[in-house]
Amino acid sequence: MDGARVVAKRRASKLARFHVLLMVVAAVGGCSGGGLLFGDGPHSMAQDQLNSLIQTQSLAQHVPPTLVRAVITQESGGDPSAISSAGAMGLMQLMPGTANAYGVQNPFDPYQNVAGGVAYLHDLLAQYHGNVPLALAAYNAGSGAVAKYGGIPPYAETRGYVESVTALYHAASAKH
Repeated sequence: MDGARVVAKRRASKLARFHVLLMVVAAVGGCSGGGLLFGDGPHSMAQDQLNSLIQTQSLAQHVPPTLVRAVITQESGGDPSAISSAGAMGLMQLMPGTANAYGVQNPFDPYQNVAGGVAYLHDLLAQYHGNVPLALAAYNAGSGAVAKYGGIPPYAETRGYVESVTALYHAASAKH
C-alpha cells in the first residue's frame, strides 16, 4: 500500500472509532436509558425551537417544511438523542457516512443534524426530480437500492416508511 492509502485508511479508522464513541457516550448519557451520566438526556426540544429550526433549514434548502417535519416525526419522534439499531443518529437519523458527507460534526446537535438532513433530502429530491416517494425511499434504503429496483425497493420497512412519511406529509400539507 502506498503512503496516501495508509493515511486515508487511518483517518477512516479514526473517524469510525469517533462515531462509535459518540454513540456510546450518547447511549450512556441518556439515549433510551435514563441518563446514567448526564441527567435525563436531551430526549426532546421545545416545539417552537424545533419548528423554527425546520422552517429556517427548509427555506434555505427549498424543501417543504411539512416534509421535513414528517421525516423527523417518523425517524426520531422528535428525539435529538435517538440512535437506531443500524447506527443512525439524531432528529433526522443520519448515518455516520451521510453526516460526514454533509459536514455534520455532532449528529446529536439538532441544528447540525437538521441542516445536514435537510440538505441530504434536498439532494435526493433533486436527484429524483421532485418525486417525493422515490426521495423518501432513497433516504431510507439508499439511492443504490432505488436504482437497483428501478423505484421503491420491495423491502417491507422501506415501503412502510414511504407510506407513513407520505401520509404525515400530506396530512400536514392539507392543514396549511
